[in-house]
Amino acid sequence: MNTTFPSTDAMLSDVSTALPDAHALPLPTEAQRLEAVQALQLLDTPPSSDFDALTRLAALTLDAPIALVSLLDEERAWFKSRVGLDFAQVARDSALCHHTLQAPQGALVVEDLASDPRFPAQPLGPHAPPLRFYAGTALVDASGHALGTLAVLDTQARRWSATAQQQLDDLRVLALSVLDNHRRAVQLRTLALTDALTGLSNRVHFERALEAELGHAMRMDSPFTLLLLDLDGFKAVNDGFGHAAGDEVLREVSQRIRAQLRQGDVLARLGGDEFGIVMRDGSDDAAKALARRIVKAVSQPITLGSGDVVGVGVSIGLAAYSEQISHVRVLLAQADQALYQAKKQNERRWKMFVGLRA
Repeated sequence: MNTTFPSTDAMLSDVSTALPDAHALPLPTEAQRLEAVQALQLLDTPPSSDFDALTRLAALTLDAPIALVSLLDEERAWFKSRVGLDFAQVARDSALCHHTLQAPQGALVVEDLASDPRFPAQPLGPHAPPLRFYAGTALVDASGHALGTLAVLDTQARRWSATAQQQLDDLRVLALSVLDNHRRAVQLRTLALTDALTGLSNRVHFERALEAELGHAMRMDSPFTLLLLDLDGFKAVNDGFGHAAGDEVLREVSQRIRAQLRQGDVLARLGGDEFGIVMRDGSDDAAKALARRIVKAVSQPITLGSGDVVGVGVSIGLAAYSEQISHVRVLLAQADQALYQAKKQNERRWKMFVGLRA
């Protein structure tokens, strides 16, 4: 016998009330769901004690030889924790967990897979018997994103009861609590490394990235370049239009600089109107080309929310890694000296420009 549970009105009520109200939330798109999965920063991470305790508890409580906590990305069901399996993922289109995410009530129970025409044979591996039983429930966050599943499986067909369903529902609540705790920890780490005004990395993140890149360059003899940036004319914006306008300028400049970078480069606001860039795998010539693009982008007029139009420039100091550099402070000193020289030249030009406009 095979069934898709909950199969009674009472069990349907229990499951539907435990899950987010589908009518109270707009249905997330698949792109939004994938973004939520990626934001957890759990995919391809090592085992962790909280998730492993959860799958052990699920296997013990439901007397199942196999228990899984899975996360589903675009192509696979990846098992953050597993009991009774020696592999970490399966293709998403062949995973029973994928069907669980499509279940109307977010729960799927099949008592005998072999006699259910919806599911082909589900082998655990080339030398293992096929799966016969599956019970899974979707892990849906507070925003309605189905992140993955909690499931128990067996190589024997078995009957499912209302008590077992309640136990699975209770375990799902625990799984969501573990996921939420992890999500909060990720958010706190992100906040600790993010500049609140611009959304860029902050100085702490920048210094860590710089240390890591120098270590990589020393091991692999790979090029990279440090760029330090300081805005020209920013004080005049603050003095003439107020600090709120200055904040607008910093946010706009941040986006303009970010648009010039390659994937993998690190851009940070170091404080005030100062920025830093770690240009990974970037030669001195490539860094100079980047600096020219940034100067051109930043120097374009900026229209404030008030309708006023302002302008700022940017001074940039570069320091490229070489074999003679063995410490971050040496590279920073070189870039800072180059920035000082650029700043002096640009200040003279800026004063001339302001004088001509006056």
